[in-house]
Amino acid sequence: MESVQAALWVVILLVALALAFDFMNGFHDAANSIATVVSTGVLKPTTAVLFAAFFNFLALFIFHLSVAATVGKGIVDPGVVDTHVVFGALVGASTWNVLTWYYGIPSSSSHALIGGIVGAVIVKAGAGALVAAGIWKTVVFIFVSPLLGFLLGSLMMVLVSWVFRRATPARVDRWFRRLQLVSAGAYSLGHGGNDAQKTIGIIWMLLIATGYTAASDSMPPIWVISACYLAIAAGTMFGGWRIVKTMGQKITKLRPVGGFCAETGGALTLFLATALGIPVSTTHTITGAIVGVGSTRRASAVRWGVAGNIVWAWIFTIPASAFVAAVAYWVSLQLF
Repeated sequence: MESVQAALWVVILLVALALAFDFMNGFHDAANSIATVVSTGVLKPTTAVLFAAFFNFLALFIFHLSVAATVGKGIVDPGVVDTHVVFGALVGASTWNVLTWYYGIPSSSSHALIGGIVGAVIVKAGAGALVAAGIWKTVVFIFVSPLLGFLLGSLMMVLVSWVFRRATPARVDRWFRRLQLVSAGAYSLGHGGNDAQKTIGIIWMLLIATGYTAASDSMPPIWVISACYLAIAAGTMFGGWRIVKTMGQKITKLRPVGGFCAETGGALTLFLATALGIPVSTTHTITGAIVGVGSTRRASAVRWGVAGNIVWAWIFTIPASAFVAAVAYWVSLQLF
């Protein structure tokens, strides 16, 4: 009886740690949803985070749990997962998130979590325990999501410029200050739909590994789904202002029309990835879209040095979080 009770407390603590990661994900990635709408002056920062948090939570009622299924069952062999693996994964991902938030670097919470899972599993059971299909589609979209965001953002900007070619700048600005509310809401919806599901997936993985949920279940418990969407929405409400400045001002200067095009291109990319069950980086996606919009004016409109620093953070995210997760896995063996 005591051993079962101890295991239950470990599970409760890990669920709490996962929800803390989810909160941090919203906090860290709030910039992705609101940087453009704040930097263009359409919404004040406090209003913007409340707006984004509402759409983060609304995603609960719209998207199928395809991404959660990929993370929970499609990245590693479920038989290898235990409490130590989950602990290592969450510590690895959370550590990388804190470091990149502190330095104002828009890195990927999603890939930090995938890297954490991979690092802990390799230390325990070797690379053979990884599910190649799930790993590969995640890795491929590290490159596809920013490129697709770039393509859609730049195409939207070219299309809008042609449609409104005879309109005065003041009229264009007035129209797109309103339309940017639609695009920001759509992007926040996509952010919540893809990112909250990653935490749902890892809690689902934990519950299956510890026997609290059957592996044959088609979806995790309702309380897991609700708690994860609430946690990411709460994190978004607190906002990550260091990263907002990088995303909204340092990469390129945006006007409302540019913000609309970047957010719309990014939102379409997220909707596609979520429908396909692929955990992608909202950071990669919106960065690609912002660069795409800026490059339609002229190449010099994009601060490529800042964009290059962001890319380096993307490259290091998975190996860095995997290394920390491996160390955390070993530490957890000594603790419980």
